[in-house]
Amino acid sequence: MEKIRIFGVEIQNTTLEDVVLKLREYLEGDSLRVIFTPNTEIVMAAKEDENLKALINKGDLIIPDGIGLIYGSRLKNKPLKERVTGFDTSMKLLDIANEKSYSIYLLGGKDGIAKGAGAKIKKDYPNIKIAGLHHGYFKGSHLGLKGEAEEERIIEEINESKPDIIFVGFGFPKQELWIDANKDRIKGRVIIGNGGVMDILAGNAKRAPEIFIKLGLEWLYRLIQNPSRIKRQMALPKFLINVILDKKSIQ
Repeated sequence: MEKIRIFGVEIQNTTLEDVVLKLREYLEGDSLRVIFTPNTEIVMAAKEDENLKALINKGDLIIPDGIGLIYGSRLKNKPLKERVTGFDTSMKLLDIANEKSYSIYLLGGKDGIAKGAGAKIKKDYPNIKIAGLHHGYFKGSHLGLKGEAEEERIIEEINESKPDIIFVGFGFPKQELWIDANKDRIKGRVIIGNGGVMDILAGNAKRAPEIFIKLGLEWLYRLIQNPSRIKRQMALPKFLINVILDKKSIQ
């Protein structure tokens, strides 16, 4: 896949249709493939942190999750084909898993969220095996704590259950840090950091209505629902201003 560098973050210029083909390829392989889903907030954080940028760029599949990335790429005449969200990618993984009877491990969220998400998956995708689940509130490498006993037990459980797919929902940047720190000792085929996907599956959160998504205004819906997100949402205009002012912002 062609890549477009946005402030040094190497994002695949792809479509959801092509991502599905890549997912099928990964799930038929025998090594763990890492999927990261940067949006404008993540790209802006990586712009200021070379270690974080290098971490994200090590992913096997780096998809353009944020609508701001689409706008910015167009401003610089390096247009990304379309927005490919972590949510949609996760749902496609579930579709494939149901079709092929793959297994999944759910890691993240508050106590009970992974369990609720697992129940929803079993209801809607009856051919998927829930290999295991665990909440995201434990001491581990995502908190800068390596070698913690609880994390070691979780990794051992994942490996013993031999999942095909692993959802990691700690939110940015914890999920990316955890995946990068542990990917070389986890047995599986696809691991994805997908934020609040398990919360949505468990019914603890709602995705924006389809009209907001189609218009690229999902960020506005979230802001209306939770005005305290205003500081986070400022990443979008800040990103676009930086794109305009920096001649080498997108290559």
